[in-house]
Parts: sequence; structure tokens; C-alpha cells
Amino acid sequence: MSKNYSICVGATGFGGGVWHSPDGGENWTRIRDPFPLGSQVRAMAVYPDDPSRILAGADNGIYRSEDKGASWGKLWSPMDGVPIWSIAIDPEDTETIFVGIKPAALFRSRDDGQSWTKLSVQMAQECHIGPPMVTMLMVDPKDHRTVWAGVEVDGSTAAWTAAIPGPTLKAACIPDIHGMAISPGEPNRVIASTPREIYATTDMGESWESVVTTDQFVLPYSRGIAVKPGDPNVIFSGVGDTAIGGAGAIQRSRTRAKPGKRARCRLSPTPTSGNSPPIRRTQISSWRPASWESCTRPATPETRGSR
Repeated sequence: MSKNYSICVGATGFGGGVWHSPDGGENWTRIRDPFPLGSQVRAMAVYPDDPSRILAGADNGIYRSEDKGASWGKLWSPMDGVPIWSIAIDPEDTETIFVGIKPAALFRSRDDGQSWTKLSVQMAQECHIGPPMVTMLMVDPKDHRTVWAGVEVDGSTAAWTAAIPGPTLKAACIPDIHGMAISPGEPNRVIASTPREIYATTDMGESWESVVTTDQFVLPYSRGIAVKPGDPNVIFSGVGDTAIGGAGAIQRSRTRAKPGKRARCRLSPTPTSGNSPPIRRTQISSWRPASWESCTRPATPETRGSR
């Protein structure tokens, strides 16, 4: 495989920051300027119309690279000094950028980051683990007026919509979102990862079905999730041993999805207020990958296993 591609990784913990490889992962450099030492970089997004342009969100602001991650500059924004947890770029109008922060709130720029507006979306500001955060933002590739937001943990309401100037915003109707992905098809399938279970919806979040429970995985605590480009039936799930944890792994759906039994959406009833829609506890046709396996490096095949 050719090594003439760049990889950028946002890191947290001791050191943190952005790490860059110009040769497909053979060599790595931590980007120091302009990131302060110890920057916690939890969000990155590549411009859909120009992969050499990348945004990174840290606990001290938002940054941009114009050269595939080799060098960076800081953008002015009202998010300076606020932890950024998610970034999404509109694929049809790449000057429109959405940013999610902690405590949970949303910002939008319509001029490629030159100016920003805080959106009037009501989200819980306190929960049992402290201030909630917007862990995921996605612009629907089929309809860029639909923007999805996942919140961890929106303790006061589990489902909401908000009419904002421009796009319609939809939040996952599950109260503890760790990751989200869109599996393109007819219709689109939105997948949401929670600590112990992965859900999917095909009706814009009105109802959800369980895809898999993480007790089937090599490690039980589910975090990020992604769909394989070109094959919407292959799902990757990042998992760990606990919420803080010291071990991690990647699970992959091994075979194509197949119909299963009809299943009731297992969500707790939630009172509605304002623009929040009711959670529909209706039966929906089940869709699940047939099996899952843990992904390991070929150099260590003895650690490979499937569940």
C-alpha cells in the first residue's frame, strides 16, 4: 500500500496535542506551535472539498491546517478557553462549520471561521457526572439542512429538536451518546454508540433499535463508532474496559447485516417540553450485523478473537 498520505491524530492526557505523520504512519511528529503544551484535542474535521484543510478543536480554542496537518494556525472564536468536543463541516457549503463544546452548547460559523454565532439550542447544563458535553456533530450527506448532535449526558431531556435559522437540528433520543455515524442507504441509518449498547434509527430519531450490546465485545465499554466508506454494513466500534480505563480495542462487524427479529426500542420514557418530541416506543424492523470480531495487528495474531 502506498505511504504517500498524511494522518493527523488529536490526543488528550499528558502531552496531548496534535500528532502528524506525512508518510502513512511510518514517522510521527507532535505539532508544538501554536498548541500550548498539554492541549487536549478531542475534535478534528477534514474539509470535504479540500482534504489538505483540517480543523482541530482543543480545550483552548479551534485551529486550522492548510497543508494536511504539517502546520497550524489558531482561529479567533468565542470558544477560546472552552473545551471543544466536536466539529462538523457542511459538505455542500464548507464555509459553514458547527462546533460543540462543554458545557453543552453549539456554535456555528457561516464564513469559514471568521465569525461565530451561539445557537439557541436548549441542552442540560448539569448531570450526574458534571457538565454535559456535545460529543458528536454530523451534517447529513443527503440533506445538509439536517444536523445531528449527540450529547453526553443530557440529563434533563433525552430527546429534542430545535428550529434554528438554516438547518434543522436533530439530537439522538438516547441520553448518553459517546459516538455517532451515518450509514448511507435508502433510507439513511443513523447509528449511536452508548456505554453498553449501540442503537440505530431510520426514521430521523423517532424510534431506535438495539444493534448490539457490548457484552458481546472483547471489551465492554463502547466509545466511538464509524462506518466503512463504500460498505455501509461494516461498522467499527472503539471499545475500552471502563469509563476511565487502561485498555482499548476495535470491534468490527464481520459479515453483512441481515434482518433479525422485530424489537421494541428500549428507551426510558422521557417527559417532553418545548420543542422536544415524544420518544415512540413502537416496534421496528430489526437490522443487525450478523457477527462481530476484534481487530488486531497482523504482527500479534494470537490476540485476535471474535465474539
